[in-house]
Amino acid sequence: MQEAVSITEARRWGAPSPPILAVNNIEVVYNHVILVLKGVSLSVPKGEIVALLGANGAGKTTTLKAISNLLQSERGEVTKGSIVFDEAEVQALTPNELVRRGCIQVMEGRRCFAHLTVEENLLTGAFTRRDGSAEIKRDLELVYSYFPRLRERRAALAGFTSGGEQQMCSIGRALMSRPKMILLDEPSMGLAPQVVDEIFTIVSNLNQTSGVSFLLAEQNTNMALNFARYGYILENGRVVMDGEAAALRDNEDVKEFYLGIAEGKRKSFREGKHYKRRKRWLA
Repeated sequence: MQEAVSITEARRWGAPSPPILAVNNIEVVYNHVILVLKGVSLSVPKGEIVALLGANGAGKTTTLKAISNLLQSERGEVTKGSIVFDEAEVQALTPNELVRRGCIQVMEGRRCFAHLTVEENLLTGAFTRRDGSAEIKRDLELVYSYFPRLRERRAALAGFTSGGEQQMCSIGRALMSRPKMILLDEPSMGLAPQVVDEIFTIVSNLNQTSGVSFLLAEQNTNMALNFARYGYILENGRVVMDGEAAALRDNEDVKEFYLGIAEGKRKSFREGKHYKRRKRWLA
């Protein structure tokens, strides 16, 4: 609780928080041949929400999997650079060791165990814990307080719940591990706008009340920048732009290429094929 208070005070006075995550010039190669990430560097201050933005295929998911050490199952590896979480290099750790340290990824696509109930799914998130059933039960009730809809659906099979409920279940399952940081991959994918807004509001509340840090990979640039404090834009495996969320929202290149707005007007899909503005980072 004291940590959350100190983070709130830092925000109030505009003081920078120390980074809980620092990705330093990493390169990722698949199948020993395909270079996917090309010198990506970013940092996430403790207790903050940072957005990782870009089009489909830009390298957002690969960046998150590099941090959470899930590349090996896809024949990928970090071949250069370092990843520091909570003041320790972690790129050599197994995924479950990283979860025990407090960093967990919520995968894209709302990956629940369809044959288990909502509550059983949530309890699987506590498999790395060794602090006893009483503490796990207390945290389960805490998750239900964040996601009241999950309490109502606790006995339902996860595969028969709505897309929004499955996304809530995935985030709730991550919370059951007592994380310091959550890597959240495309939480808006395939969800109705109203549900997306609800999910992002819950994420913001979690960040404010519990001090959990978030690295949020998202194609919905406008939504992500409304909730994040800082953002990085990836393109073709490189960070091409970064800055405060408000500055990125006001940037004319970001408006045109990622929000579809040029000269104050929203562009149609047909107009979007013929950009008048050249990307300054490619000049």
